[in-house]
Amino acid sequence: MSAPPADRAGLRFDAFEAIAATAARPDGTLAPAEYFAGQGEWADSRGVLLVAEVTSFDRRADERDRVKKPRAYAESGIPLCLLVDRDNDTVTVHSEPVKGSYRGTRTYDYGERVELPGLDMVLDTEELKDYSR
Repeated sequence: MSAPPADRAGLRFDAFEAIAATAARPDGTLAPAEYFAGQGEWADSRGVLLVAEVTSFDRRADERDRVKKPRAYAESGIPLCLLVDRDNDTVTVHSEPVKGSYRGTRTYDYGERVELPGLDMVLDTEELKDYSR
């Protein structure tokens, strides 16, 4: 698996109506090895397997992190969107993008094992408890 370079490369989108932009910088991205090689600062979002967002501690976080970004990632066809919600101490997995929204949504409490559909991976979220407010 591959991650964008440390200089915070972002993703380019064909359709990104949800936030009226053509690009975004997710907090985390999972893609096949070498996917980001040679793509520069803004990589094509097609081929990305998962994006991760961690909620910000600001008043715009609710709309941006919980609504607009997941909708935009679904519009782009990214198979999984992982939301680490620091206000609610939960991890939400959005899956099955269809027509601009995710059909599947499952929320886990910190400490639970989080299944990532289609990736044959499970995340242990026990340590996230250490970062709760």
